[in-house]
Amino acid sequence: MRVLCVDDDRVNTLLLEHTLLGIAGLELQCAETGAEALALVQEWQPELLVIDLHLPDTNGLALLQQLRQSLGGTPRVRAVLCTAERPQDVAAAALAAGFDQTWSKPVALDDVRAAITQWSLGIA
Repeated sequence: MRVLCVDDDRVNTLLLEHTLLGIAGLELQCAETGAEALALVQEWQPELLVIDLHLPDTNGLALLQQLRQSLGGTPRVRAVLCTAERPQDVAAAALAAGFDQTWSKPVALDDVRAAITQWSLGIA
């Protein structure tokens, strides 16, 4: 499974990288801005997007729509909103924007591993 993480906080990116280590067949690319993410998907097509809500050049809700448009020829890509906001405060907006889940920062490592493992196996 190819995962694109878009987060401008390097600590959060490193935590996600560490969490995903050891999941067989997983490839991870990271971007710090929406512009970097959009450039990346021109050459590399992820199967899962993990997007921070607050980015320097956009917000995660808008970026998801732009990324899905850029990936127009592929089946619907799963997406997770990753945020320091309280999940109950952003869950409705995330769902309306097309996110599959919302993860709170700091991410719960076991929950992240379980979700990605299920998705990579085609479960859920």
